[in-house]
Amino acid sequence: MKVIYENKVKALGECVNEFKDANMFVLFGDNAPDEITDYCYHVDVTPLNGKIAAGQTLVLDGVSYKITAVGDEAPVTLAGLGHCTVSFSGQTEVELQGTIYVEGTMPDLYVGSTIQIVEE
Repeated sequence: MKVIYENKVKALGECVNEFKDANMFVLFGDNAPDEITDYCYHVDVTPLNGKIAAGQTLVLDGVSYKITAVGDEAPVTLAGLGHCTVSFSGQTEVELQGTIYVEGTMPDLYVGSTIQIVEE
């Protein structure tokens, strides 16, 4: 197994649960713009160890979610700003370029929750 991305949630914006109803969450590093910082799970900016692609697995606190599509901007902003959106719609066509799409239902995330993207 190759780990492409690994991080931990270090802080929660006050309004993160507002996106849970939409079955999605937003990650952002310390430089989140003021208008969205309250809606983000805050992480450190960490480099990628390879390319993120459909067919890989997003692992949140040990639970696996199949990646079904990856917007072209998602890996760029994830590596550079700690920023991307994760949508649990399972769709295979990219609508938003900064989004990683996965199958499943969004779990609860907390300070200390682990986030990985792995290639089997």
